Amino acid sequence: MHWTFITGHLDKLLVSVIFLFSLKPAHALDFQSADMLLTTESLTEQTDVIWGFDFLDSNQIIFTLRSGKLKVLNLTNKQITTVNGVPTVWARGQGGLLDVRVHPKNNQKIFITYSEPVKNGEATTAFGIADLEKNSFKNFKKIFSATPSNNNEVHFGSRIEFDDQDHVFLTVGDRNDRPSVQNTNTHLGKLLRFNLDGSVPKDNPFTGKNNAKQEIWTLGHRSPQGLSWQKDTQQLWLGEMGPQGGDEINLIKKGENYGWPVVTFGREYHGPKIGEGTEKVGLMAPIAHWVPSISPSGMTFYTGDKLAKWKNNLFIGTLSGMHIRRLVIQSDKVIQQEELLKDMNLRFRNIRTGPDGWLYFSTDQGQIMRIKTKG
Repeated sequence: MHWTFITGHLDKLLVSVIFLFSLKPAHALDFQSADMLLTTESLTEQTDVIWGFDFLDSNQIIFTLRSGKLKVLNLTNKQITTVNGVPTVWARGQGGLLDVRVHPKNNQKIFITYSEPVKNGEATTAFGIADLEKNSFKNFKKIFSATPSNNNEVHFGSRIEFDDQDHVFLTVGDRNDRPSVQNTNTHLGKLLRFNLDGSVPKDNPFTGKNNAKQEIWTLGHRSPQGLSWQKDTQQLWLGEMGPQGGDEINLIKKGENYGWPVVTFGREYHGPKIGEGTEKVGLMAPIAHWVPSISPSGMTFYTGDKLAKWKNNLFIGTLSGMHIRRLVIQSDKVIQQEELLKDMNLRFRNIRTGPDGWLYFSTDQGQIMRIKTKG
């Protein structure tokens, strides 16, 4: 048996096992952090992984189920509405309907990412936008499909984030095709940058260069599922999973190479080291890394005003770690870390600051919940 097969399928098997043994209602949990007494509130419980979510307004959350459904949660009455007209997805392994984001200037325009079925049973990461009219997607436009495609069921990446200069960023994982990551003529293992209309910005680092994909902003990423814009510092941060160990948080700089698979703190699942070591001149080092793995997924800088002692802290949902990790960052360095909600025994897939000032998260077990003060 080839070890590439094992590394490509271990994450999928782990998700399936944990999901089967964790299908139980999530009850409120009281806890303390930064001298605050906090609690969780369950808002909905579905029967599938809630991969991405965003806020249509202060009362509605739009969210994805990885199996291919797009739904809207009304926070007042807890009713769920299904959105029709979503494109067909390749719902296998880690693939399916993935991230969803509301256009920053028009809440009736919705960006989605998904695993797109293509030729010969293969799939790739796709990115599109549609108008949300009542309960339907209209005028869907596919902006982008990553190349090359393959039939591996892992590492689609697919997190979406916006800056404050009318750009939208998209992560694409390596799809277990390591040689493609350092090749700028592929999209695999890259962070991409577009204008809000889907066009490619003229100041992207590889624009106009031969044998390079014009959408590339950075390269050298493995399985990037975390992406967050820090407004106060105007910086973009990215989280990605290593193999066995080597999970990273990276501060993103235009055109830089973040090393995978040339350098990593992780190892092959069967033991040997990967690449040339943990650092190399010319390759960007992570701000923080974790050995053993915690499997970082969605992440957000808390920007609300209800939880003042968490202001500008970075929150990361973890999968194998089964907790929300709070990072206190000063001068681009992590000075404190805290594990939250580990007793809930959940895989935390995504996390986002709500317009009401509370902190919201989704899980692989199908919940959307929020963290608020107790009492």
